[in-house]
Formats: sequence, C-alpha cells, structure tokens
Amino acid sequence: MRFALAGLSLLVLLASALIMPLAAQGPDQMPYAALASTKFMALPVLPACMTISAQRGDPMKDAAVLLLKVKSGCIVPWHWHTANENLMMVSGSAKAEMSDGANTLVAGDYLYLAGRQVHQFTCISSCVVFDVIDGAFDIHYVDAEGQEIPVEQALKPTANPAPAKKP
Repeated sequence: MRFALAGLSLLVLLASALIMPLAAQGPDQMPYAALASTKFMALPVLPACMTISAQRGDPMKDAAVLLLKVKSGCIVPWHWHTANENLMMVSGSAKAEMSDGANTLVAGDYLYLAGRQVHQFTCISSCVVFDVIDGAFDIHYVDAEGQEIPVEQALKPTANPAPAKKP
C-alpha cells in the first residue's frame, strides 16, 4: 500500500512537470523549442544528475518526444519501460548496456530499445539526448537478478569504500 501511494504521488508530480511546457500547444501546431530556452526539470523517479523536458506530446498518456540532459558520470541504473524508446544523441557520449551487449553512443547516433528490454544508461561526457517514446512514460528498476525494485532502492547512493591502509 505504501508503494502504491508513493507511486501515485510520483505520477501526479511527473504529469504536472512534463505537461506544463506543452500547455500552450494545440494538437495541430508545429512546436518549436530552442535548446537555449528549454526548461528542464529533475524528476524523483530519475537520478538527480538527469533532467528532462517534454518537447511534444503528453508522456503521461501517450507517445512523446522528450529531451534529456545528463551530466557526465551519471548512471541510470538497470531498468525497463513499457513503451519502446528511440534514443538519438545530440551531444556528448554515453554507454547503453543491454543483457546482450553494450553500445557507445556519440552525437548523431541512434539506438532503438524495445519495450520491456532491460538496459542501463551511463553518460560518459555531458549528454543531450532525444528520447522518442511510443507510449506513456514509466520506469521499472531491477536488481541483478532482474527482479523489480523500488525507485528509492535503485537510486540509493552507493558509498565509496575507504582507501585501503598500507601495512
């Protein structure tokens, strides 16, 4: 029950955060969004080192075009989405890992991730990425065995071990 209420609260926050930039757009308008004036925001279901902006569509209901800014060294831990994702690197470099291998992405590269395909994303050098989703946005984090885990557990900071002492 606690996870259900927390999930509902996150859903409401996510919906209001992502839809706000789209309020002035009509369904038949051609949106223009200059990167320099795009408003990005952090979401509690994503690592704090990643921000997001909806460029087109309502990601809480259906297909959408999202623009992501991800800081160098940021890791989006192993997860999956219900919708298919089409990632297009605008700038920077990243590593996308799937169970069957990994790809290094640089500006201009494209990667398709099928819905429910478990993957991990690591930004190597300040990333700007378009993410075109063909359904409503969700994220399901998983542990090493592939079992779904709560957002708080997935995004829990890992402690750096103390350096070993010399004898």
